[in-house]
Amino acid sequence: MAILDIIEAPDRRLTTKSAPVERIDAELVDLLEHMLETMYAAPGIGLAAPQVGVLRRVFVADLGGEGERAPIHVINPEIIARSETVNIAEEGCLSLPKQFGEVARFDQVRVRFLDRDGATQEIEANGLLARCLQHEIDHLEGILFVDHLSALKRTMILRRLAKAKRAQQRESV
Repeated sequence: MAILDIIEAPDRRLTTKSAPVERIDAELVDLLEHMLETMYAAPGIGLAAPQVGVLRRVFVADLGGEGERAPIHVINPEIIARSETVNIAEEGCLSLPKQFGEVARFDQVRVRFLDRDGATQEIEANGLLARCLQHEIDHLEGILFVDHLSALKRTMILRRLAKAKRAQQRESV
């Protein structure tokens, strides 16, 4: 498997709504497997296609325990139910490295999606899995976790990220 490049904010692809998958084929299945390997190498618990420059409605996630993999392949997800209550917790993102913020998410969600074999699945999730699913679905809508923060906090994070990128570019010259 290949490790893909993870794009970072402010890349415009991260704020563009992804297109639905019309057909599950070998190319898409390969993309999902490459995304999983990329996510594991990063390391992370979720990775959406826009984060690797592919504007398709797919993501992978794995919340398996230490040394225990439990990957899920999610195609064309939609939240079909959610709790009335929310939970606020710190989030980060592989496309905004080393940046974190407190984000409110629904405590529970039910998500309908296609798996890599094209079968319709539903998953009822709470806790970290619910947060992860909502975070990754946001990516497919062109929404980053910083978009849920106040304008001040979002600006601070994006400035820190831009400053780190400039420093990295100076070091590589």
